[in-house]
Amino acid sequence: MNTRNNGKRYNDDFRKMIVDLYHSGSSVKDLSSEYGVSDVTIYKWIKDLTPIEGTEGKEITPKDVDAIQKENLRLKQELENLKKGYGHIRSKVDDTELTDFITEHKDDYPIRTMCETLDIPKSTYYQSLNKTESNRDRENRELTEKIIEIHEASKKRYGAPKIHEILVKQGHKVSFNRVQRLMKKAGIRSITVKKFRPTPSKEKVEERENILKRDFSTTTINQKWVGDITYIHTLRDGWCYLASVLDLHSKKVIGYSFERSMTTDLVEKALENAYITQKPNDGVIFHSDLGSQYTSDSFAEKIQSYKMTHSFSHKGSPYDNACIESFHAILKKEEVNHVQYLDFNAARLELFKYIEGWYNRKRIHGSINYLTPQEMEDLALHQAA
Repeated sequence: MNTRNNGKRYNDDFRKMIVDLYHSGSSVKDLSSEYGVSDVTIYKWIKDLTPIEGTEGKEITPKDVDAIQKENLRLKQELENLKKGYGHIRSKVDDTELTDFITEHKDDYPIRTMCETLDIPKSTYYQSLNKTESNRDRENRELTEKIIEIHEASKKRYGAPKIHEILVKQGHKVSFNRVQRLMKKAGIRSITVKKFRPTPSKEKVEERENILKRDFSTTTINQKWVGDITYIHTLRDGWCYLASVLDLHSKKVIGYSFERSMTTDLVEKALENAYITQKPNDGVIFHSDLGSQYTSDSFAEKIQSYKMTHSFSHKGSPYDNACIESFHAILKKEEVNHVQYLDFNAARLELFKYIEGWYNRKRIHGSINYLTPQEMEDLALHQAA
């Protein structure tokens, strides 16, 4: 089953994950912005897939109210502690120290609240910001603030090349070397790291035709897809498995499946989700390795039913399927290697957030002119219209 939203298609796994995120505390507004689905559609999914009836169109749940109340209580307690700790030393602190303190903590508390608590006029604070500053120092400060903003928005995954590209897109005339220097001075760097992955058991495989032959070129979407499986470790459930399907033109992950075991059903579900989402014309080339899941009779029937052509990597040649392996490497370096998932369900939720919320819709790619995969797909659809 699939649904459509302004011409877009969504498979059942996608819809269920959106509803799960809603029930875990995400607001409909945030989900709509993060994953590109209209508010009305999300409300309909919640109504259809939630066993407990509620008021249709209601954007906040009791859990949201409870979370807001707890957060308000926390902030109130922090401000009260700030007042208590500060009261007896006010006469010993000059205005410069106070304004510096407010500037340092302006992201943690409202400036107005801090001024009232610290008994300093707002005008005094804002006047203190007009200190003499050289144009170069001001530019470096403003650029550093922008760099931090971009770095944080990428969850610290972007390094200097992508941050420089975004700054240029935003209209800043800044060299790559200057971005590097400012990042080094501010202690900002990409968090991506490599980590061990288990090696699959070696088994005898039979060569099959390699139609793709490392020709990754395309003219539009839904011409060449690639698929592969990777390993994700969890504390309670051990190794789990992610099968992904990627469109070589847009670099978008158009379908995937996450399961506790590495079976033919795993790769069939990933391909099915891709097919439901894209609804391609006949003749798509689907390329994979020679793993038993992909060479099974059942998967061959699935390929045939979708009127696709199956291409296979040569034995022992990882470069034949480099694009999908590159995606899985990025996933590990930017997400998986930085966390320890409690169990299958925890990993499943975070993988959905990374793939659908970050990789497809927000992460820019140098190989597609620093567009996101979703932007690249939208461009292809616009050109075909």
